[in-house]
Amino acid sequence: MEKTWNNKAWFFVLPVLLLVAFSAVIPLMTVVNYSVQDTFGNNQFFWAGTEWFTEILTSSRFHDALMRNLLFSAIILAIEVPLGILVALAMPKKGIWVSVCLVLMALPLLIPWNVVGTIWQVFARTDIGLLGYAVASMGINYNYGQNPLDAWVTVIVMDVWHWTSLVVLLCYAGLVSIPDAYYQAAKIDGASRWAVFRYIQLPKMGRVLLIAVLLRFMDSFMIYTEPFVVTGGGPGSSTTFLSIDLVKMAVGQFDLGPAAAMSLVYFLIILLLSWVFYTAMTNVGADKAPKRDQL
Repeated sequence: MEKTWNNKAWFFVLPVLLLVAFSAVIPLMTVVNYSVQDTFGNNQFFWAGTEWFTEILTSSRFHDALMRNLLFSAIILAIEVPLGILVALAMPKKGIWVSVCLVLMALPLLIPWNVVGTIWQVFARTDIGLLGYAVASMGINYNYGQNPLDAWVTVIVMDVWHWTSLVVLLCYAGLVSIPDAYYQAAKIDGASRWAVFRYIQLPKMGRVLLIAVLLRFMDSFMIYTEPFVVTGGGPGSSTTFLSIDLVKMAVGQFDLGPAAAMSLVYFLIILLLSWVFYTAMTNVGADKAPKRDQL
């Protein structure tokens, strides 16, 4: 039987395409246009070619901010993914406490980013903040406004508090989708707790872990509001990530050409690293069915 194609379905997709073109493609083309031109104001532009890209890629300022971003994202993934798995494994699977735990896990995700930054800016102060006062009372010289290490610890703990819940909820969704037959078979085979996790739970969480890692990497690599509110990129430039540096360049210095070139390079780095994460995690074959002899 010959298939018939109904092209009328494209009329339902057309509004979405127009919306995406208006909200994404057109601004992107504007950024591309700025990245190859220079301006002295009065809406007058001059062709600059790849000058701004060369300047950005050879700038130590850009390299330092990129290294801070990579280090921050690596620390965040190393903490939040294992911690999220552990919390998801400890959560109840049945009963009234399931709803209580899910609500508690969702609460940090409901707080806006700027509010999170304001909360931790006050919370970590040594004069009026509970955390800062408690740390100072233990004899630790803690000041996130003057010590770069304290600033980094504060920003990392803040992000872990804010976003670990996302990893927990995704991992929990993967755990509750595992049929009871898998656990019954593992119990019959006398599988240890580690074997159950290694060959049943972890593979079944493979796809949600992929989503969690990609989301947390992209969010952590593009982080702006929270560290900007808490530290303003300081002390010095110790917490000046690419996003903060980009805003300073575009808004503070009004260097539209270099800022546009930097934003494109920034976007391509995120796209490339996300593709690397996706390819690496999908090639691991995390969703393979467990073998009885492995249990």
